Amino acid sequence: MIKIEIILPENDVRPISDALKKISVGGITAYRGWGRGKTASPQIHAAKGTEIFTPEFGERFIVEVIIPDEKKNEVIGIIRSKAKIGKIFITPIAEAFDIQTERKDEQVI
Repeated sequence: MIKIEIILPENDVRPISDALKKISVGGITAYRGWGRGKTASPQIHAAKGTEIFTPEFGERFIVEVIIPDEKKNEVIGIIRSKAKIGKIFITPIAEAFDIQTERKDEQVI
């Protein structure tokens, strides 16, 4: 099993989620965060519109999905086709347990 974490500067979460449903990938976790990277944050007007300010940190969308190893290339292809820009990070998952049931590892996903 692997965990794929996608960091997106724009809200491309819905197209990615819809495409992952089509290939029977179960749940995803998506949340907003703040960060900085190579792309500059959009400028905002301050002081009643007379001053322009560029914040150091911009809004990001983070999407996490845990999948079996064999779906890795297919999921990465979907993400790259649906997102305009961003980063993909892959982490191996050693073990997984369902709190409510006796399921473990790939049965959990």
